[in-house]
Formats: sequence, structure tokens, C-alpha cells
Amino acid sequence: MKKMIGWMLLAFMAVAAQAQIFTPVTWEFGLNDSGSAEKELLFTATLENGWHLYDMNLPEGGPVSTTFTFETVKGAELVGAPSATTRPTTVFDELFDMELRWFGGKVTFVQKVKVTDPKKFAISGEVEYMACNDENCLPPERESFSFGAGQLTTATAAPAEDKPDVTPDATRVAADSLAVVPEEAPAGAREKETVPSTVTDNREWWAPVVSELKAYDDTTVSAADTSWFIIFITGFIGGLIALLTPCVWPMIPMTVSFFLKRTKNRKKAIRDALTYGASIIIIYLLMGLLITAVFGASALNDLSTNAIFNIIFFALLVVFAISFFGAFELVLPASWTNKMDAKADTTTGLLSIFFMSFTLVLVSFSCTGPIIGTLLVQAASMGTAVGPAVGMFGFALALSIPFSLFAIFPSWLQSMPKSGGWLNSVKVVLGFLELALALKFLSVADLAYGWRLLDREVFITLWIVIFVLLGMYLLGKIKFSHDSDVKYVSVPRLFMAIVSLAFAMYMVPGLWGAPLKAISAFAPPLYTQDFNLYNNEVHAAFDDYETGMAYAAKVHKPVMIDFSGYGCVNCRKMEASVWTDPKVKQIIENDYVLITLMVDDKTKLPEPITITEHGKTRKLKTIGDKWSYLQRSKFGANAQPFYVLLDNAGKPLAPSYAFDENVNKYIRFLQEGLRNYKAERK
Repeated sequence: MKKMIGWMLLAFMAVAAQAQIFTPVTWEFGLNDSGSAEKELLFTATLENGWHLYDMNLPEGGPVSTTFTFETVKGAELVGAPSATTRPTTVFDELFDMELRWFGGKVTFVQKVKVTDPKKFAISGEVEYMACNDENCLPPERESFSFGAGQLTTATAAPAEDKPDVTPDATRVAADSLAVVPEEAPAGAREKETVPSTVTDNREWWAPVVSELKAYDDTTVSAADTSWFIIFITGFIGGLIALLTPCVWPMIPMTVSFFLKRTKNRKKAIRDALTYGASIIIIYLLMGLLITAVFGASALNDLSTNAIFNIIFFALLVVFAISFFGAFELVLPASWTNKMDAKADTTTGLLSIFFMSFTLVLVSFSCTGPIIGTLLVQAASMGTAVGPAVGMFGFALALSIPFSLFAIFPSWLQSMPKSGGWLNSVKVVLGFLELALALKFLSVADLAYGWRLLDREVFITLWIVIFVLLGMYLLGKIKFSHDSDVKYVSVPRLFMAIVSLAFAMYMVPGLWGAPLKAISAFAPPLYTQDFNLYNNEVHAAFDDYETGMAYAAKVHKPVMIDFSGYGCVNCRKMEASVWTDPKVKQIIENDYVLITLMVDDKTKLPEPITITEHGKTRKLKTIGDKWSYLQRSKFGANAQPFYVLLDNAGKPLAPSYAFDENVNKYIRFLQEGLRNYKAERK
């Protein structure tokens, strides 16, 4: 029973491992010619760190043993059986209820042969093996080998015997083997596939192609980072939301009235109010620039998937949400506000107005702080060095507009809604939204490090609960301590409740694998979902650049490189809204070899790779570092998603493609690459 369970678990691990292409074992074959009739065939396996290769002749019911099959033996005789030159590691495995033996690092197997006819000497066959690590077991694989007369350095032969050349069936070969060599395959008929282990092993595939992309009038590699606009819009929306909080809204009529009463000259009062708005923009802009200066561009780029920072962001947003729910108030020390207020009273002119705007920033912090914090977190996670400054500019611009407009048109002040309980309701709604957004940052860290704590169905379940509770709050069914009594449900609250509850219902099918395109940018990808009835998503065949390129050359297909990331919002959007289109799916799966490279994969490389970039020496320590360097050095880009079509020599077949959810445009992009690949082969 234990053995059966062990095999079931092993099969499950093998299937799970196929989602990623591992090549942990590299084989080398050689012949040791002693000068006598007896020679040694050498089979050397080199394993990556953490992987092991099972020994020969394991008991029945255990993992697949390493087995050598000699299909053709001419001009020679096998002497004995293969043997390992090193002692295997022996452990008792409770799962299989037996002792298992394996090798790690590097191991050489030796098969002795006696040459009977040097001119006819030919031996070929294959080795079947199975490799595992602490997490995965790969399906059994086979590697072909062949030895010929050209490898003999002497013509010494054993005395001839009246025996025909034979092809002994030395071992039993499984019928479902992954690779089979024809029995009479000549020596060298199959080339051994090797995967480069460093970025310099295949210079052709890593050679920069920026000029070739520009020859296609590629706008992606030379365009400015479009995420700036997204960050600006995000900041602007954040500023508009901040206006509706209890800390800022009441200050608009008070501040504008102060400027209008400060001087009888209306033009001067309007000018002062405009200066006040400009001062707000300058303060927040300086704050954003200070963030960039303190952390640096590279650090901000790393924040997007750094586990510690993402967990801090998650905790920070949860604290903000609890504050908005009324558990406590986030306020700066009163001494800071008093000092700024005193400065505003004692100074004159523009300096006085600047200190007044600084006072507004400090006084309103309890409401704007969580919004600003969320904005800065989002700006940093987009990996743009000036993102915080751009986001803060958008936030401050939206915050300053009403002060300026009401100063120019003071009569509008009379039509402003009065402060009341509705402002507290705004804070609570923001609290729910902060809580939902917090899960996004926890999910990014969870994906990047493979913890699998917040899989897609768990994430969706939590969002459903959050938005159901939000809808119930808007209907007055839930009440917090600082809320006013809701005597009736207003029309705006009713419609907001309908939207929230409808959104929660929309997410329910996602528990069974529905793509949920509306939240694809926030939810974990579909492959993290355990129970999935939806089978229309596209999965990459390879997650290693060199392995995928080698396979594409073998099957004569063009390559589509998908530079993605676990924390890439727009990548999830493209996968959910574009790749699921039937025609796009058909082209990618049938006509291309898809290679997805996660630039934020935190899996450690077997050994750090030292590279020189822009005159500086640095080390690539993770798989994500390696793919990020590939994107920068070869294609001159660093934003995701980034799609590029390559021929088998690593040259582009069309201009690259960035974030654009136009399905027809994406189809034209794929078709152009196919046309150019076919023309190139002709």
C-alpha cells in the first residue's frame, strides 16, 4: 500500500514538474583507451545543485533506476555490467518503504568492453534515468550515446572468436520511454542537447538586437515608459478621492474664504489662492522626489517583488484600512502643525502662503496619509524611478484644483455640500478598498517566492467577502462606531451598493476557474488555482530561454518570448483578455514555441553570474535577474509585458509588442512574425 501511494505521489510530482522545464542533468560520454584490447566506456552525469540521480538496480516498486541499454555492439564484447566510480548516498524512504540510493553533484559510470575488430567497432544505445530534488521528480528521461572506431587510438584487438556481432538486450526498456533511438542509428546520428548554464555560453542567442528591432520601426524599445501616465492618472484619482475625506473637504471653503477676506483686492486674493494651490503641488512633488532620492532607482524597481517590502506594504494598507474603519486616527505630532501654523502667521508674502499649504498637508494627514501611502506603494511597484514624483504631482494637482477654482468663482462655495456623516462613509468605503488592495501586495510576494499561501481561489474568496460587506455597509446593514444613523438609503448609496454586490457576484464563477478579465490584473494567475474547470488559457512550453531556443531550432518553429513577472499587472490583463482569444491561442500554440521568462523569479541560480553592464560589474543571483538582464542587454527594454518574436538564431522577426489589449493588432503582430520566418527559411 505504501508503495502504491508512493508511486501515485511520484506521478503527481512528475506531472506538476512538467509545468516547468527542468534540465538538471547533463551527460558526457567518452572512451578510455588503455592500449590493450579491453577499453572503458565512460558515462558522466553532472547534476545541478539540489538534484540527485538514482542508482542502478533499485528494488522493484521504487523510483526508476539508472539503466544502460546497449542496442548495437559491433566489433566488441561487453565485459560485465556498468558500475559507478563513487559510492551512492543510501537513505531509508518511508514513502516507498525501502532503501534508496542516489548520486548528487557528479558521477561517472564505467562499462568495460573487449574490442574484437577495431575496424567494425561500433557501440550505441541509451541511458534511462530519473532525477529528483526535494520538491520535484522529473519523468524518466533517456540520453543516447554512441562510440565508433574513430575513438580508438590503437588497433589492438582480442583474439577473434567465431561469434557474430550482437545487439544484446542488456536491460528491460519501458514501453513509454520519452526517447527511442533506432536500432541501427549510426554513430552521432543524434546530437546530445545541452543547455547553456551561463549567459555567455551561446553568444548568438544573447547578442543585442536593438538595431534590428528599430529597423522594423519598433516604437516600444525607443518610446518613453507609458507607465508614467498610468501613475499620474492614479495619483490624480487619489487626489480627487482625498478631497472627499473629512479632513480636506471642510477646509476648502474655510481656506478660500480666508484668502478672499485677507485682502479687499479680489485679483490679489485669487492670485494668493492660485499660489496656495501651486505650493501644495510643489510640496507633494518634493516629497515624491525625496522618496526617489532616498531609495534610489534600482531599489524602487526591486520593491515590486521584494518579499519584505511587499509584506510591509500589505501590513501598512491593512493598518490604513483599520484606521479608516474608525479604530484609531493616524495623526502627526501636534507640535509639527503648531510650528507650521506659527510660521504662516509670522511670515509674509509667498513664504506665508507656502507655510499655510504645509499646514494643510499636516492637518489633513490622517485622511490623506493612507491614500498617499497607497499611491507611493503603487508607484514604486511599477518599477519606474520617477514614479513617486509623477504620482505625487497628479495627487497634488487634483487636490489643489478646487482651492483655485473656488477662489476664482467664490459663488460656487454656496453650492458645496455641507460636511456631515457622508464624509465618514467615504472613509469607510476607502477602508474596504484599502483592504482589498492590500491582498494584491501579499499576492505578489507569495507568487515571487512560491509560497502558495494566497492561491487564486483564496484571493477571490477574500475579495468576494470584502465587497459583500461593502455592499451591506452601503445599505446600512453594518455600522461602525463613528458612523451617523442612516435613516434611509440615498439613491447614490443604493447604486454603489448594487455595484459592489454585483461585483462580488461577478467573481463567484472565478472559484471554478472563470478568467474574470475585470480583475485579471490583481488576482493571481489561473495556474495557481487548484480547482479549475476553465481550459482556455495559454501556458508556455518553456520557462528557460536556452532550452526553448534549442527546442525551436530542432522543430523548426519561430520563438515568442514573453517577458513577464509575478507582480506584472498588465501581463495578467494580456493573458486574460488577449491570449484567450481562440485565434490568438491557436497561433501561439500551433505556430510558435512560447517561452515565458519571469523577471521577478526569486529562485536562486546554481552559481551567481558576474556581468558587466554600463561599465559596472554586478552579479546575477536569481533566475529573474538573468531574464531581466537578457531583456535589457538584448532588447534594450525593461518594462513588462514585453513580447518579441525571434528566429532560430535569436534575431527578431517583427517589431516588439508591449501592453495593448487590441486582439486584432496582436494577431497581426503574430502573423507578421510567421510570414518573415517562412520567407527567411525559403
